[in-house]
Amino acid sequence: MQKVLVIRFSSIGDIVLTTPVLRALKEQAGAEVHFLTKARFASLLSANPRIDRLFTLGTPEEAGQSLKELLPKLRAERYDFVLDLHKNLRSLRTRFYLRRPTGTFPKLNFRKWLLVHFRWNTLPPIHLVQRYIRAGRQLGLRYDGKGLEHFIPKEEEVRIEDFLRLSANAPLIAVAIGGTYATKRLPPEKLAELCTRLPGQILLLGGPEDKAAGEQIAQKDHIINLCGRLSIQQSASVLAQSNLVLAHDTGMMHIAAALKKPLISIWGNTVPDFGMYPLFPDDMPAFEMRAEVQGLSCRPCSKLGFDICPKGHFRCMQEQDLDKILRLTSDFLSENRHL
Repeated sequence: MQKVLVIRFSSIGDIVLTTPVLRALKEQAGAEVHFLTKARFASLLSANPRIDRLFTLGTPEEAGQSLKELLPKLRAERYDFVLDLHKNLRSLRTRFYLRRPTGTFPKLNFRKWLLVHFRWNTLPPIHLVQRYIRAGRQLGLRYDGKGLEHFIPKEEEVRIEDFLRLSANAPLIAVAIGGTYATKRLPPEKLAELCTRLPGQILLLGGPEDKAAGEQIAQKDHIINLCGRLSIQQSASVLAQSNLVLAHDTGMMHIAAALKKPLISIWGNTVPDFGMYPLFPDDMPAFEMRAEVQGLSCRPCSKLGFDICPKGHFRCMQEQDLDKILRLTSDFLSENRHL
């Protein structure tokens, strides 16, 4: 049995997108799989049965260790192969120290730069997952078409009934309002208008940094602000029990896809062409609906995002068609009452 180390330090979405690789390593290569990530993201992987051992980078308070402490322990594992799915200086240092056969993936940063700065789209029409899989081509890995995976620890599961204010028969819509960059998020006033008009019970999900925005949005009894009250995995548990998820281009969007939840993705300064759109199994119906403002000459303005719109107008979010999102929601719920 080959022993393989997978490296991906961050962030939520990128880590969730590694799960088809982990599945392929187990099912196709029969490998013993170890994973190196940052301690604050370890909970995303702690219940994943494809991982035999998890190494965490971070402070002692985070239950992590420094890279200097980790490297000798990793070398002692005598890996047969290293899959570097991050490709930054830290992962390069790790690979150099271990000196084992390595697979990497094309980040396509120059092609993304061309799209951002010159609107010249030379990006291949493939998902990031397929580029991740190519890192393991020496091991014979291939994408199996089964989509993403996400596993929630039993102790992190929540009773969604504890949060509800309406009848249990009302449709449950989870709205993930967060996002690292402001240009990926609908402004709170737009979210407030949207959530006020959405049918059913609305649960707002986000971190402590989203709590104030959540309070601004939750102005009606059918909207409940859970921002800052739940862990990542507890939020995932809420997603798993929802009838429909609304999310920006963030990690929660990918967790929703991994849980095979019907999804409306809302796009601001980034675009699906970057290859990080929600990935569902090939044999599933199209459960993702997209909301994005087409035809803007300034979009995409970054492969990541900004704290403020570089142009000052923020048209990619300010001009989002809320009526369209409401129509998509209403049509989906009326056609899928059994979900």
